[in-house]
Amino acid sequence: MGSSMRILLVEHNIRLAEMVVINLQKAGFVVDSFATGAEGLAAVDTTRYDAVALDLGLPDMDGFDVLRLLRGQGNIAPVLILTTRDSVHDRVKGLNGGADDTLLKPFAMEELVARLRALLRRPGGVLGVTLSVGNLTLDTVAREVRVDGTLVRLSRRETEVLEHLMRRAGRVVPKSVIEESLYGFAEEVTANSVEAQVSRLRKRLLAINANLSIHTRRGIGYLLMEGRKDEGSGRR
Repeated sequence: MGSSMRILLVEHNIRLAEMVVINLQKAGFVVDSFATGAEGLAAVDTTRYDAVALDLGLPDMDGFDVLRLLRGQGNIAPVLILTTRDSVHDRVKGLNGGADDTLLKPFAMEELVARLRALLRRPGGVLGVTLSVGNLTLDTVAREVRVDGTLVRLSRRETEVLEHLMRRAGRVVPKSVIEESLYGFAEEVTANSVEAQVSRLRKRLLAINANLSIHTRRGIGYLLMEGRKDEGSGRR
């Protein structure tokens, strides 16, 4: 499994795009998929992505032009180019144009996931390897949660919410940030989806004897703190 990072996929081959989306979602990523450069650029205008997987052979413009426009806008998200062009010239052109890595088609889905994880783990990237708060640790690559060293089971959504809170432990995480990271454009989101996820996670943390607690800041978001706390004591 992967991380709860948000990935932009710009790929014109619909069947390939569907396979990529399925495999990235299985790995824990949230994915927004588009078939044209214009749609991909429009998505970047409204949403913050942690990484971009970019096809070069788009129907409306060359992928290199999409890359140039992305970097011209100051977008620094790592870009993984997906291409059938295997010449040194094209690889160099991509790297010089601001790409971070290139993956030749056809590729194994496991390699795609591994390449994206590697990009996100680079200095300045958003994907740390192991997070720790209280007696709980989260391996963000293996998606393993441990309490006092013992492996415990959480659902994928619970793990994703936990990761966001652990990355900002001691600080309030806005509800909107959690919502955007959990759900892609195509997914139905009810008004209380995040509250329900946080409520379930809270109960699980109690059940597994985790030495940390989630506090609600009404109208703002959620705060993860080390130590157990009675959530009914006015800090909600």
